[in-house]
Amino acid sequence: MLSPGSTIGILGGGQLGRMLAVAAAQLGYKVHVYAPDAESVAAEVTAHHTQAAWDDEPRLAGFAAVCDIVTFEFENVPVDTVRFLSGHVAVHPGGKPLEIAQDRLTEKSFVADLGGRTAPFAAVPTRAALDSALAAIGTPAILKTVRMGYDGKGQARIAAPADADAAWEAIGGQPAILEGFVAFDHEFSVIMVRGIDGETRFWDSSANVHEGGILAVSSLPPPSIVLDQQPAARAMMAAIGDALGYVGVLTGEFFATDAGPVFNEMAPRVHNSGHWTIEGAVTSQFENHIRAVAGLPLGDTAVPLLPVTMHNLIGAQIEKIPALLADGAAHVHHYGKTEVRDGRKLGHVTWVGASPR
Repeated sequence: MLSPGSTIGILGGGQLGRMLAVAAAQLGYKVHVYAPDAESVAAEVTAHHTQAAWDDEPRLAGFAAVCDIVTFEFENVPVDTVRFLSGHVAVHPGGKPLEIAQDRLTEKSFVADLGGRTAPFAAVPTRAALDSALAAIGTPAILKTVRMGYDGKGQARIAAPADADAAWEAIGGQPAILEGFVAFDHEFSVIMVRGIDGETRFWDSSANVHEGGILAVSSLPPPSIVLDQQPAARAMMAAIGDALGYVGVLTGEFFATDAGPVFNEMAPRVHNSGHWTIEGAVTSQFENHIRAVAGLPLGDTAVPLLPVTMHNLIGAQIEKIPALLADGAAHVHHYGKTEVRDGRKLGHVTWVGASPR
């Protein structure tokens, strides 16, 4: 169990790191952020910050030396960075979840091997392989880069085989995975936290609405089909957590379909669709992640009051903040980012026990 006053290292300097740092401070911990970016909104709320490359081993060793444990706020931290740090300090949740989540083909195969239901998929290492994959899976389908890409990036829809050339060009001719189209009623998240001792708790699943591949709204209670499929999806995520010996918050995104929940992807970290937990749950995903990696008892994940609605503030929507602050039922979060551009998540607002105005 990590004593108050200890230092938690966070890899990554974005808004998830910022909210983790605030949660850590409330539990009496110091936070040290390590990130290569010049702008770090996470470092703005911490006492210590190292700006260095992910492969700068001397700086990484120095960072590890002043941290009691290390975690990460996003899944694109290089696995080699985590492996190096793991030789110097405990890192939770560790390199294996990153390795799986960073490769869509590995991720789908891993979940399928555990008995999870996924979209039909096939590896597409080359342009020629795309034709073979389309012949096997059919259309419509979605072509996704195997690595990197989020919020709709690195993806191209294929309505008919004739679209193959354009889709391949759209993703830059990178190694990819072809996924068959899934007819679904709703998208939903399963966010869980798993402690060092294996104890696992779940937050209620939100129904998620995406616009342009970016999460726009998460809301509770979800439609009945999501509630009906929540137990099976939770069982799938628990199996993933157990297989990985996971420690911390783990998120799975699912499609609610007539055939049951279909696994889409996982994120080995706190998640945008769980931001509502800050005000909407007894214990937020950020606090419970810190509790888990620090070896503390996990907090209650119950939702005392419904409905709960979270809206992302994307791009110019950040300009709505003055009006939102005039709404006594709105809980507003500004991430402190200075550059406003289309598609950039700059904040969020949550309503608890009230509908958005």
